[in-house]
Amino acid sequence: MKIILLDEVNSTHTYLKELIKKEGYTYPVCIMTSLQTNGIGSRGNSWQGKCGNLFFSFVLEKKDLPEDLELQSASIFFSYILKSILKSKGSNLWLKWPNDFYIDDKKIGGTITTATRDLVYCGIGLNLIDVDENFGKLDIEIDSKSILELYFETLKKESSWKQIFSQFKIEFLRSKKFKATLDNKKVSLEKAILNDDGSIEIDNTKVFSLR
Repeated sequence: MKIILLDEVNSTHTYLKELIKKEGYTYPVCIMTSLQTNGIGSRGNSWQGKCGNLFFSFVLEKKDLPEDLELQSASIFFSYILKSILKSKGSNLWLKWPNDFYIDDKKIGGTITTATRDLVYCGIGLNLIDVDENFGKLDIEIDSKSILELYFETLKKESSWKQIFSQFKIEFLRSKKFKATLDNKKVSLEKAILNDDGSIEIDNTKVFSLR
């Protein structure tokens, strides 16, 4: 994975897509910055943070994903691997279904995954410093570039979805205390049933993480 470090960018996700559109895809690329001025969040929302946070987006070919991974749940896969790495460094970070990073009961970041015919794009934002009282921040200090290098080394090991999911489904119990936005409505996850493909059954509706 080639990592391109930018001092500031409107959106790592947008920048990366424009880069691939202009130059084409020849190998996995990651755009990383500590200041994003117009980031893309879930459901088209904006995700911004102060200078000093971690924002990155990467692209790889679909064929490089685990064979047993449903594309619609790629956000869970990408997010949980990062969560596991940070946990190994001493963080209490946990993953709320489907793609939000939490410390205790406060969101500190999230993941967005989009796809084209052959490529998968993943963007992740993580608060490393205080943003405002509504959001938390990572509970350990990290060297962002070193964490990303470790993250991409781990992705290359080709962990199966089954391996990741077996861990995530235990952590999913924490999500039941919270709500998720479904069809622009806040819905309790208390009675949600987690399926083996990463989707949930709620109100007789099957919902995946890719929206």
